[in-house]
Amino acid sequence: MSLSTLIKTIQDIMRKDVGVDGDAQRISQMVWLLFLKIFDDKEKEWEVTNSNYKSPLPNRFKWSTWAANDEGDTGEELIDFVNNDLFPALKKLSNTAGVSPHGKVIGSVFEDAYNYMKSGTLLRQVINTIQGDVDFNSSSDRHLFNDIYEKILSDLQSAGNAGEYYTPRAVTQFMVDILNPQLGEKVFDPACGTGGFLANVIEHKKKQFKTPDDIAKLQENILGIEKKPLPHMLAMTNMMLHGIDVPSNIRHDNTLSRPLKDYGPKDRVDVIITNPPFGGVEEDGIEKNFPKKYQTRETADLFMALIMHLLKPNTGRAAVVLPDGFLFGEGVKTNLKRELLNEFNLHTIVRLPKGVFSPYTGITTNILFFEKGEPTKNVWFFEHPYPEGYKSYSRGKPLRIEEFDLEKKWWRKRVQNEYAWKVSIKEIVAKNYNLDFKNPHFVDEVHLDPEKLMLQFEDISKRLNETRELLKKELMLAIEKH
Repeated sequence: MSLSTLIKTIQDIMRKDVGVDGDAQRISQMVWLLFLKIFDDKEKEWEVTNSNYKSPLPNRFKWSTWAANDEGDTGEELIDFVNNDLFPALKKLSNTAGVSPHGKVIGSVFEDAYNYMKSGTLLRQVINTIQGDVDFNSSSDRHLFNDIYEKILSDLQSAGNAGEYYTPRAVTQFMVDILNPQLGEKVFDPACGTGGFLANVIEHKKKQFKTPDDIAKLQENILGIEKKPLPHMLAMTNMMLHGIDVPSNIRHDNTLSRPLKDYGPKDRVDVIITNPPFGGVEEDGIEKNFPKKYQTRETADLFMALIMHLLKPNTGRAAVVLPDGFLFGEGVKTNLKRELLNEFNLHTIVRLPKGVFSPYTGITTNILFFEKGEPTKNVWFFEHPYPEGYKSYSRGKPLRIEEFDLEKKWWRKRVQNEYAWKVSIKEIVAKNYNLDFKNPHFVDEVHLDPEKLMLQFEDISKRLNETRELLKKELMLAIEKH
């Protein structure tokens, strides 16, 4: 069965269930079922590769026991088992003493998960579809999860909130390639969503493996936090399929809820790579976790204050996606930019064109690259152009990683060209830390509103007709006189 057929079959079955209301619930339901299937497939692998492996799940709660048999429990018996036995047991794992790290992972995934389906017959049909068509121990099916994952994200768009945790794959890969995180470096995404950045970091670091012990080094140095339960569940699944067997460093929490002063030297990290939610507003009181100069309820600004604080002195580096509003904004944004330029080397801002995050948001965005320790002397700007023939990006024509070859070729030997220009710190300070510098090599075309253009056209036509009539009268008078 093809991927699109698999997902469509599952969704069509769920649509018949009166308990599942809308895309978000349908996707959440699909994700917890996929997680348990994946965990079961992984357990079979661990039992072979690790003779000391002990499952945190009692036998009756393993997927292979209650779900794998296509003629197993169905109807009311299945719903009763899932709601009253399975879910309470899985939720309990997050705070039970003595539970193994694998068990804690399951507990954290299920602490805010729900079974929305009310028909055990339909639930059995969904389970049988997943069981019959996907084996996550097969390398081809494991690769398939990336496609399932992208399809789930695509479907989340219609649930209305995918933009909060979706970054195009080309952008995540470019940022990782430029930061070049090393195997022993701690890499943190404080708003990790479904784990796109961290999955790219893992693949990048795997290329540096030299010994069998390197996988353990990789696991302990991949850190992420996600506030919302559904993307967190997807992130945990994503990490497991990228070789992080116990993704206990991917926590379900609000990164901003911890006071900034409570973060000590042991919390500092080498690399931060993230796309913090922008346009969002935090709940009352969260801003009190930050010094007065940074107190705001705007989510992206609070994340910037945290990122700057958490980078290791002298060696820490970051790549952060931020909207245009951060570049020209004032107040708290000015305070943040002043510190960023005084205590960090903000060496590059890649200005992305409109439509990169389409259809999730039309907001124009930028990637800020900076290092902690040295003050900024100059900021290089690089305006990423559309490919030839493009006027915007869309779902059918997304941004591709190959397009960033322009930036990569330019990166080491920096010279001004039609896309790149340099601005001194003096110019930035003179503009009160406004970083919204336009490309000096490009003259903006003026695109007027079509309605205004039509009014202008009508006005010109009217005046032309009046002039014509006037000329006509003058000519007639001249002819009569002769």
